[in-house]
Amino acid sequence: MNDRQEPYDPYAAQEQQLLGYDPYGQPVYGQAPAQQYEQQYGYDQQGYGRQPQQAYYPQQPQQQSHQQAQQPAAPEYGQQEYTQAQAPAYGYDTRHAQQGRQWIPQQAAPEPPAPAPAAEPEPPRPDRVPEPRRPDDGQSAPDYRTEQFAFIDQPDENSEDVIDWLKFTESRTERREEARRRGRNRVVALVVVLALLVVGGLGYLWYAGKLPFLDGPGQKKAATAAGGAQKRDMIVVHLYNTKKGGTSTALLVDNVTTAKGATVLLPNTLGVPKDDGTGTALGKAVEERGGGVRDSLDSVLGTHIGGTWRLDTPFLENLVELVGGIEIDTDTAVPADDAAKTPAVAQGAKQHLSGAMAVAYATHRAQGEPEAKQLDRFGKVLYGVLRKVPGDPKSATVTVESMGQILDPSLNAQTLGTLLSKLGEHAKQGAYRTDLLAVKPDGALTDDANKTVVREVLGGSFTAAQAGAAPRVGLRDATGDDKTQLAAKATLLNGGYTFVDGGKADKTLPATQITYQDDAQRAKAVEVAKTLGLPETAVKKGENAVNADIVVTLGKDYKPS
Repeated sequence: MNDRQEPYDPYAAQEQQLLGYDPYGQPVYGQAPAQQYEQQYGYDQQGYGRQPQQAYYPQQPQQQSHQQAQQPAAPEYGQQEYTQAQAPAYGYDTRHAQQGRQWIPQQAAPEPPAPAPAAEPEPPRPDRVPEPRRPDDGQSAPDYRTEQFAFIDQPDENSEDVIDWLKFTESRTERREEARRRGRNRVVALVVVLALLVVGGLGYLWYAGKLPFLDGPGQKKAATAAGGAQKRDMIVVHLYNTKKGGTSTALLVDNVTTAKGATVLLPNTLGVPKDDGTGTALGKAVEERGGGVRDSLDSVLGTHIGGTWRLDTPFLENLVELVGGIEIDTDTAVPADDAAKTPAVAQGAKQHLSGAMAVAYATHRAQGEPEAKQLDRFGKVLYGVLRKVPGDPKSATVTVESMGQILDPSLNAQTLGTLLSKLGEHAKQGAYRTDLLAVKPDGALTDDANKTVVREVLGGSFTAAQAGAAPRVGLRDATGDDKTQLAAKATLLNGGYTFVDGGKADKTLPATQITYQDDAQRAKAVEVAKTLGLPETAVKKGENAVNADIVVTLGKDYKPS
């Protein structure tokens, strides 16, 4: 249906109607009389509505088309007219209408028939809006339909959508600003952290004394701690060769103060005192008394050994297998021994040794070799085992328990496992050393051994003596007469002193000397002089050549009582 023919359209009076046909058979259109529109649509010529006479019922598309075809031509109005193609049933086809427009000469239209009764106009609906007035310029206005228009309320600034959009844009802007602020804060924090790390690193290097030409307080403190009292955990290890016989002894030391570890190898020729005060060699004492030499070693070295670990070669083999083998540098090749079921060990760097190979290498001593060579191999095997021991004390304890060895009552599996784990950590970090304690042919410690190994590594000194206990008295012979030394030794033992064999001096002295290092020991040093029948003038403060509280160096002036 053409909307422009609806009765409520105020511009319907200007609509072009079919007036007739020209000689060529073309339809002629023009404006219908105003009376016709008033009767038909209920509007006057000015487009103002009149009171409808009856209800309007929209016609079906086919009926409307039929009625339009039968409408008579409108009278002439003295204006130019144009042709327009027939509109389809449901509205105008603007494409065909534009193609069919052409100017034709004005001619008289036939007399229109009697107007049909006007249909009752449809009451206006709120959703229908009148089309704008078309200009009366002799040209056809564009073909519009009211349903083509949709009027949308324009939102104002206070509408909810606008407010939401403003809030969204503001919040997004705030988030961007907050992200920029957080980014700047992160950069500043990173710079501060880097600066603190640099300053802290330089401060640590300065404190540790690792900066060139600068001695930090940490270095001074470490030097003070090295020279002062330090806490050490120490055990003695006796390796028993169950196949060939013989023993090897070493001390495992954990310096808690300096966080370092050490292995000190003890020659079997080291002289140690017996229970009766007489002296004997360490190797012989171990074979005779087993683990009962711990107190004797404390007397000689001035140490405090916490326990004894008797390690038979089958258990050493088990231990090496439990840690997955070891890797060490071998100084010599060990041939295989079919009778002893000993595998061959190659010479070279980073040799992987199984349990049996480790035992063969640790106990190997070629004919004519000094004992120090065999002790050095034993130390390498111990170092290789420590590097493979788990760092966790619990795991290390499980490893010790898995060996199946019955330990000394003074050293249980937990204590041994904890100590081995700590020493293993020192070995893995490179904070570990192995030293051989040097002794003289008579079994006494050398001066160099006393100064370096005993004091620096073992921490042995007179301070090891318990408060109130008898002082340890070292005896050195500078007379060249063995009988004189034996007499002085017997006198000291009878006086209740702990005897420490200092061996023989490098040269003879004309007068006997009694030295002490701590002022608290001076009174006891005077008593020792009186026991030996020496004057008080023989007592003086000085460095002890023997690791003992008081050291007596016999001179030629000494006469046994």
